[in-house]
Amino acid sequence: MTSTPTSFIVDAAWLAAHRNDSEVVVLDATTHLLPRPVDPVPPVPYDVLSGRADFEKGHIPGARFADIDADLSDPEHPLHFMLPSAERFADGMARLGVGDDTTVVCYSTAFHWWATRLWWMLRVFGHERAVVLDGGFQHWVAEGRPVETGPVAAPERKVFTARFHPEMVAAKGDVLAGIGAGDVCTLNALRPEQHAGGGTTNYGRPGHIAGSINVAAAAMVGADNRFRPIEEIRTMLAEPLAKPKVITYCGGGIAASSVTMLLTMLGHRDVRLYDASLSEWAPDPALPMAIPGAAA
Repeated sequence: MTSTPTSFIVDAAWLAAHRNDSEVVVLDATTHLLPRPVDPVPPVPYDVLSGRADFEKGHIPGARFADIDADLSDPEHPLHFMLPSAERFADGMARLGVGDDTTVVCYSTAFHWWATRLWWMLRVFGHERAVVLDGGFQHWVAEGRPVETGPVAAPERKVFTARFHPEMVAAKGDVLAGIGAGDVCTLNALRPEQHAGGGTTNYGRPGHIAGSINVAAAAMVGADNRFRPIEEIRTMLAEPLAKPKVITYCGGGIAASSVTMLLTMLGHRDVRLYDASLSEWAPDPALPMAIPGAAA
């Protein structure tokens, strides 16, 4: 059996058969966001909690912990989770034992979009041998598969070559230019209540980027945390798939990585993720926001 998957998603059976292969590295990308009260509006809508403690309580045997916020993001940026320099990302991957020929299996014990965020970052920096574990840790455990506990020893450092692909990343100017453009679909991956101006997380102003549609990342998986059948997802993403260009966003560039991955898997060739998302957009009164049914 080959250790190179044919899709961006692998199931637990594939991982069970290949997790000990020398060219496969399994990374747990778990992160937690703890919402702050929305009234008054906080300067940052959540506190970030590393998933390392969860990892040490239980992880897939042989897995390593990838701390997205602390090790794989820009430490100088005022927002959490922004893409780091190519050098910083390469160093983080090398320290995790990921080399240029490594197949990286990404998973999370929390929401699936932490795994897809790691997948997206790997792709942004030119590493195409990246996949996401379908169902994450939850489904792995539900199938009765083995679990390890405790910290793990630092792996042997590898050589990781980072090649930044700017065409995969959208900036504020790209989003502004896309408003009203007939060839661009701007997609909000947050939950419908947040798109409509409600929810428990306030990024500065309620609602969504003007002109954007809503396809929630949470709807991409079922109750078992596994991705829905691909043809069902194709139907859910029919509108962006019909546009030549897509810009995805959410609150901080995490949930949007889920629909970004799926659109790419379905063959769309021009999908950009707005990395700063509403964390940058909503606090700026000069940038247009909308709430369904609200007066203009």
